[in-house]
Amino acid sequence: MRDTHPDTTRIEGIAAPLPAPNLDTDQIMPKQFLRGIDKSGLGRGLLYDLRFDAAHRPRPDFVLNRPEYRNTRILVGGSNFGCGSSREHAVWGLQQYGIRAVIAPSFGEIFYSNAMNNRLLLVMLPEDVVQRIMADAGDPATAAVAIDVAAMTVRSHGIEAAFSLSERHRHMFLEGLDMIGATLALDERIRDFQRRHEAARPWLKDVARVTRARLDA
Repeated sequence: MRDTHPDTTRIEGIAAPLPAPNLDTDQIMPKQFLRGIDKSGLGRGLLYDLRFDAAHRPRPDFVLNRPEYRNTRILVGGSNFGCGSSREHAVWGLQQYGIRAVIAPSFGEIFYSNAMNNRLLLVMLPEDVVQRIMADAGDPATAAVAIDVAAMTVRSHGIEAAFSLSERHRHMFLEGLDMIGATLALDERIRDFQRRHEAARPWLKDVARVTRARLDA
């Protein structure tokens, strides 16, 4: 589908530091929030055990509970962010909470695919660069970060750095498309391939329907 956000080339806003390495998807979206049959309500579960104590009271020292980071749009994380299970709910929860991008030295492989296919931008940068952005984000006075998807640059208070994306993912972000939207954009090319494929191999056309009709007869 196509993103309704008016600017698909830039992501900017308050960045919050989450320095712990190996923050896994079980922590990002705990299992008790996976019981629904749709995507609704996942923002409430984001990082729940870090945001709340055993009595469900907000932990005042956790960064996202601090008033200065209430409108966080970007997370700056440690290495191997999003490792663990393959639950796509972790991505949906981040987006529902308002997070549009995560900056880290590395990401869990499945989480990376889930995030990019849902248009949650993941930016990989060298460890030392991430640490400098993390330091900026750690001070509310310098926590604003801007990501230019067209130019593929990240700018914080103290540093500007270039990052890379695959051409497919860069195209999806610039055009405001998720995986479904990117596939639908190729509809005519897919149909053209289908026509040529069926013309060259007519015995394969509607083979499932023909086989079912034969069995039913």
